[in-house]
Amino acid sequence: MAFERTARTAQSAWLAAWLGLLLASACAAGCNEKALDVASTANDAGAHATSASLTAEQSSKVLAKVGEKTITLGDYVAAIEHMDQFDRIRYQSAERRKELLNEIINVELLAQEATAKGYDKDPLAQQELRSILRDAMLSEARKGAPTPAEIPEADVRAYYEAHRADHHDPERRRLSIIIVKDEATAKEALEAAKKATTPAQWGELVRNKSSDAQAKANVPVDLAGDFGFVSPPGDPKNENARVPEDVRIAAYEIPKVGDVLGRYVKVGARFFLVRLTQKSDSRERTLEEAQRSIRVQLAQDRIHAKEQEVLTQLRAEVPVQIDEAALAKVKVELPDSGLAAIADAGPLLTKPPESGGHQH
Repeated sequence: MAFERTARTAQSAWLAAWLGLLLASACAAGCNEKALDVASTANDAGAHATSASLTAEQSSKVLAKVGEKTITLGDYVAAIEHMDQFDRIRYQSAERRKELLNEIINVELLAQEATAKGYDKDPLAQQELRSILRDAMLSEARKGAPTPAEIPEADVRAYYEAHRADHHDPERRRLSIIIVKDEATAKEALEAAKKATTPAQWGELVRNKSSDAQAKANVPVDLAGDFGFVSPPGDPKNENARVPEDVRIAAYEIPKVGDVLGRYVKVGARFFLVRLTQKSDSRERTLEEAQRSIRVQLAQDRIHAKEQEVLTQLRAEVPVQIDEAALAKVKVELPDSGLAAIADAGPLLTKPPESGGHQH
């Protein structure tokens, strides 16, 4: 059973890759050198070639048939148009264009065989196909959304004025820290730290006393024990995961750069000695400094709004029902509970769902 499940997963992964390539290319092909030259000429007509670069007659020109599948010049050009400009460079020669044609033929051959074997019915393959189609729908919905550069200046200024707090950079402090494992050593190290008047003297103390692995890093002695910047207590931005909250709070008690905190801070079974090595003052970013990030944010907001508009319309047109009782029975195991047990357990329902609502 485990082998069959692994095999089916491998088949699904392969089919998903094929679906992505097939839908992205929107084509398959055959060999007609004159038609390929037309495709190349059409593609070279502009940096962003479109199907308008071919006449209706050219688009319907048959390049090949793969079984019952008819492949047109329009299909082939569509494949090239989906590439970025750097990938297109590879296909300037007739030989390269033939290679692309054969790659597309191979995709179609494999796809037909996969369909014949029923791989397209695999649940994972179906989910991957739905994901590709979702992306296609959302891509269509995003059309017409402005780029960051196209956001009106008035909108940028209005956003800046309405979100001034977001453009306030608080004072941040850079810390060097000694970590020891017992209180006696902490007291001894603190007395020595008070006498370390230079960065080099402090650095030597870090190397001699600290139990932190990075204290032995191969860096200049005056940078030994560096833990980077921390933001003020309570500030959710720019937090430093290496510095415990109690240490961060204590760091803002230090009067000036170069000073050592006059006490050690106990966190769990460890003792922290803290030196302030650098400080950046709080400041307000100007509109000119903030406008790039604002433009990106507004552009993303407008893209999201277009996507939500499509989803809202679809939910209004298509009935959606959710079986809350069945959903409540889904159990997700944590890694330490044994992933192997989950893999062999089948459906993640503790018992069959009760009759009632159904999800469509």
